[in-house]
This record gives sequence, structure tokens and C-alpha cells, in this order.
Amino acid sequence: MFLLCVTVAVQFGAAQNTAGFSLTIDTKLSQVRAGSGKPEAGQVVFWLTPADSAPDPVPPSQHFRVEQKDKKFRPDFLVIPQGSTVDFPNLDPWFHNVFSQFRGKRFDLGLYQAGAQRSVRFDKAGVSFLFCNIHPEMTAIIVAVDSNYYAISDQSGLARITNVPPGRYKLHAWYRDAVPESLDAAERTVLLDQNRTLGPITIQTKPRDEQGHKNKYGQNYDVTPLNPEY
Repeated sequence: MFLLCVTVAVQFGAAQNTAGFSLTIDTKLSQVRAGSGKPEAGQVVFWLTPADSAPDPVPPSQHFRVEQKDKKFRPDFLVIPQGSTVDFPNLDPWFHNVFSQFRGKRFDLGLYQAGAQRSVRFDKAGVSFLFCNIHPEMTAIIVAVDSNYYAISDQSGLARITNVPPGRYKLHAWYRDAVPESLDAAERTVLLDQNRTLGPITIQTKPRDEQGHKNKYGQNYDVTPLNPEY
């Protein structure tokens, strides 16, 4: 079985506590069957929710930004607290149409021109897959979590969620290519009464389906060259 060590770095949430504890997480990805390539090392998401009390109230809306530039979303992967607003400015000299229809937050921003900006409030937790109805190469993922305490993986193997108030928490994980049962197995209860380290936590992955996506009407993209280019 192929094992790939993954480092998890931190993308901090909105926690503003001056005193709190940190949770360090050691993670591995395990490919359950041969595919077209190795699983990507980054973009494993971890977050904490209270285990013995009601969830934290949804925080006031924070603003994040996903630019449309050079026919790409920048960034193309973003983790945000539930209730946050994401601005989508069009920095290209042509039109874009950002939409998400399948999971998480469903929306369609319609066609808007260069220099314009539209925004979406992600009012529930979930994973949203974003596309442009004009440019099939444009894809992005936004993960909204019901927590202020979360981390996103990089290429080296450890995650550190900091400034967490003392208490008992449930640890959650998400990875795009994970076997669902593996994410369930990764969940556990953590007592934070001091700085702690967990792991290794192994997440099993499956080969990614590389088939192209459809446009917002469920049809293939029209790839006929147009003049002028857009």
C-alpha cells in the first residue's frame, strides 16, 4: 500500500483569544487502490467543534476574496468560517459567470463584466465546488466550517490549530479525494487542557475522477473559438 506523508500547516480562523491552547496534528494519506497518480499532499482540512456544549454562535460575517484573473480563481482553495462573505472581483478584461450548483452553497452570479464584483454569503457549513459558465478551465473549492478553529494542509506533515479555549472538542477532517468512511474514522474527541499533539491520523484516498464538468445547464462547454476572445 502506498503511503504518503503529508504536512498540515495552519490557516487561522477568526479566533481572537489572547490565551488558549494549540493542537498539533500529524497526518498521512493512504491510497487504497492504484490510480492515475499519487494523491495530492495538500488541502486536508481540520476543524474543532465543542464536544460538551452547544456549538459556538455563528460569528459576524467576515470578508474573504477570490479573484478571477487570467481565467483562474485565485485562490482556488479556501477555508472559511460559516457565515462569511466571499467577494468575487472580475480582474480579467472579459466576462465571467461564477456558479456553484452541486454541494454546499448553491448560487449563480450571472454574467458580469471586467472590473465588476459580486459577493456570496456562505451561510451554512459545507463544501462548494465553483466553476465559470464561460471558461471550463476555471475551478475552485470553498469549504465553510462551523468553527473558528481550523487548519489546512500544506506539503510537510503537521497541523497546528492555535488559540483554542480550554475544553473538550470534536476533531473533524475533510479531504477532496478521501474515502468517506475514512473521514468518519478520523473524527475523535480531544481534551485541550494543555498544548497537545495527535497522530498519526491516516486518511484513505481514492483516485480522482478526471472527467470534465458540465456548464450550469448540464451541457458540454462550447469550445468554439470566438472573436474577440473572451
